[in-house]
Amino acid sequence: MMRAHYQAIFIQVNKLISYDRTQFTAYIRAMTMAMATANVRPLTTSFTPTLWADTFTTFSFDHQLQEKYGEDIEAMKKEARVILMAATSAKLIALVDKLERLGLAFHFEEEIQHKLQQVYDAQEQDHDLFTTALRFRLLRQHQYHVSCRVFDKFVEGDNKFKECVGSDVEGLLSLYEAAQVRIHEENVLEEAAAFTVHRLNRILPELENSSIIKEKVQLALNQSIHRSVVILTVRFYISLYEGDGSTEEVLMKLAKLNFNYLQNMYKKEISQLTRWWKEFDLKSKLPYARDRVVESYFMGMSFRFEPQYSCVRRDVAKSVLLVTIVDDTYDNYATLEEAQLFTDIVQRWDLKEIDVLPDCMKIVYRFIMSIFEEYKVEAATHEKPFAVPYFKEAVKQLCRAYNEELKWVMERQMPSFEEFMRNSVIRTSVYVMYTVFAPTMKSVTQQTLQWLLSEPKILISICTLGRHLQDLASHERESKEGKVLTVVDCYMKDKNATKEEALSKFGEFIENGWKVANEEWVKKDNVVPKIFVETLVNLGRTVEVLYNNDQDGFTCPEELLAPQLTPLYVDPPLL
Repeated sequence: MMRAHYQAIFIQVNKLISYDRTQFTAYIRAMTMAMATANVRPLTTSFTPTLWADTFTTFSFDHQLQEKYGEDIEAMKKEARVILMAATSAKLIALVDKLERLGLAFHFEEEIQHKLQQVYDAQEQDHDLFTTALRFRLLRQHQYHVSCRVFDKFVEGDNKFKECVGSDVEGLLSLYEAAQVRIHEENVLEEAAAFTVHRLNRILPELENSSIIKEKVQLALNQSIHRSVVILTVRFYISLYEGDGSTEEVLMKLAKLNFNYLQNMYKKEISQLTRWWKEFDLKSKLPYARDRVVESYFMGMSFRFEPQYSCVRRDVAKSVLLVTIVDDTYDNYATLEEAQLFTDIVQRWDLKEIDVLPDCMKIVYRFIMSIFEEYKVEAATHEKPFAVPYFKEAVKQLCRAYNEELKWVMERQMPSFEEFMRNSVIRTSVYVMYTVFAPTMKSVTQQTLQWLLSEPKILISICTLGRHLQDLASHERESKEGKVLTVVDCYMKDKNATKEEALSKFGEFIENGWKVANEEWVKKDNVVPKIFVETLVNLGRTVEVLYNNDQDGFTCPEELLAPQLTPLYVDPPLL
């Protein structure tokens, strides 16, 4: 394959040699670079083994216990529904937020929508800062386009907040969370974002250690509600609300039962996924690749954590494992010649050609084809054969994107930053992850997949901010101690910027991405199901958790991700 590439270069050289010395020189350089790097392996990163060992392979699912949880949940839901329907005004707003923080909102989806419609239709009341900000955030998160003018009463000239606001910790915290759902041209919320972060950080050391409010501030500053994965903090909020005594007993009991039910279900799903993964034995066959089953499952769970989306969690997890293996094959193993060969064979999608691949790539190719065969069965079972070509093309496209980036890196010929980012949107694997669950999510149609491929603004903004979060977290590792070019280097070269300026700009890109996503979310696009668009927002939340504080929680989960997953997947159930 590479030989044909060289032949093409020589043909062009023969055409140019007689009349264009400049282009002739350029072709010679290109040919020399290609020949010099074609058989060079990338610098290898040694990844840590999985943290979870056999934690889930020996798990035994207790069907009777799960049935008992389910029966008790249904009984308590009736009492909780009465409380919700009776609530009004500020108490209603606080209750809806509490149900969401406790992971219970999906049980009362229709009732919450009905009550929030009432809140939206009612004339804005003279609420305090806490309730005003909470109302604003909840309505925005539920696709209501409320005006930021509701904060005018708390500001003076130039959108500066009144001095009295700075001493109201609960109000500041609520305003901080409201600022996370801002869109472009909302200057008062831009000011709120900066103002609240500054004030809360200044107040934090003065708060009593181990106090509930200090724990809430610390959690919020580390990860805002809007940009977090709700199920990860449920156990924290159960403990918090139990500690402050502000929540009805029936809601606390329901929250604990619901958590235990979900935890039991997640353990079962992880154990099934782990056994499936072990059958391929890729851990020993592909030592250069990351072994991240539980972390991949986390991504599926972040898309949809509710009980009815078990297949979505499974399918997304499998797609993430596929993507991880392919990614590491390009980035951590393949020479340029091998990568081009693998890419070409994937494009033809013919298992009969597998013999020309190196042994490691044969294993990778069989793994891809195995998942594809499973996918075809799912598509046929759910009468969605239209989805099959979309998934196949998404995998082909992903390999092309990986191959292109590998060429840029190995040949040290970085493109423009804009070209690099266009390729990076594909490299985020969004099309693979979102076509993979098309057969099992009832609401997904062919029109949904066509919309996805049309590159809607919310998709591009989420992919872009996700890529920049990953760039900030993985730049040092991916640069292999400065020996390999990364997107940060690309930006620095293209924009003539320092490293500090590049990293700062990436932070701006992330904030801009969230503003676009928030704006697109409240538009209520009726072309595709709300639940599908919501999974895109959830992807943004997932990468915020995975790459929080410039750490790569997927590749190195020990410090960042594992402490968040352990209470959910490993710790004993709640009493």
